[in-house]
Amino acid sequence: MEKTLSIIKPDGVSKNLIGEVIKTFESQGIRIAAAKMKLLSRKEAEGFYYVHKERPFFGELVEFMMSGPVVLMVLEGEDVIRRNREIMGATDPAEAAPGTIRAKWADSKQNNIVHGSDSPESAAFEIGYFFSGIEIF
Repeated sequence: MEKTLSIIKPDGVSKNLIGEVIKTFESQGIRIAAAKMKLLSRKEAEGFYYVHKERPFFGELVEFMMSGPVVLMVLEGEDVIRRNREIMGATDPAEAAPGTIRAKWADSKQNNIVHGSDSPESAAFEIGYFFSGIEIF
C-alpha cells in the first residue's frame, strides 16, 4: 500500500476542521496510518519546506506554519498520493474543483487548509521527517 504525508495546517486546525478533513479522507477509503498534533518550531518548519528556501514566499510560509498547531498524518491506500492531491484540490482555492477540501474551506494559496506530498520521493522524505517507523500502524 502506498503512503503519503498529509498536514492539516494551522488555518484548518483553527477553523475546527480536523474531523471534517479526516472524515473526507476516510469516506474515500483512505486509511489514517498515523496522526499527531504538533506546534512546529522555526527549525522544523524551515527544514520541512527547505525545497522552497530560495522562493520569495519562504519566510511567510514558515511563519504561517508556526502560527498554530498542525495535525500531521500518514495516509495509506491504493494510489493514495494522487488521490489525496485530487481530494485536496488545487493549491489556489479559486482554481480548486468543487467539493474538494480547498474549494470548500481554504481562504488563499497559503491559507489552504492542507498539505500533501506530491510524489513518492517527497512522501518518503516528509513521512520520515515527522514520523518514526514505530509510530506508523
